[in-house]
Amino acid sequence: MSLPLVIELTILVLAAFLGFEVISKVPTMLHTPLMSGTNFIHGIVVVGAILVLGQADDTFTKVVGFVAIVLASANVVGGWFVTDRMLEMFKRRPEPRKEEKQ
Repeated sequence: MSLPLVIELTILVLAAFLGFEVISKVPTMLHTPLMSGTNFIHGIVVVGAILVLGQADDTFTKVVGFVAIVLASANVVGGWFVTDRMLEMFKRRPEPRKEEKQ
């Protein structure tokens, strides 16, 4: 294996481990707001993957870029629905109309 590949794999493994450790320590109450933050990050991943695909020369890079776009897009869309549903809980409900008694 080449040295850059070993360095990149090391960074990937360390990032996965660190991410797991950070997420596992988050209280349940803060999990949904944290998901909103990860949606923002995955939006950046989508833009980065599009830029990489625009300059990709080999098939491997194209496949990895496409998979990154698909997975990040799924997380952004799913997270948007979860966040939207969470925000609906905080909206005031209209009070029922009192009908006039006759």
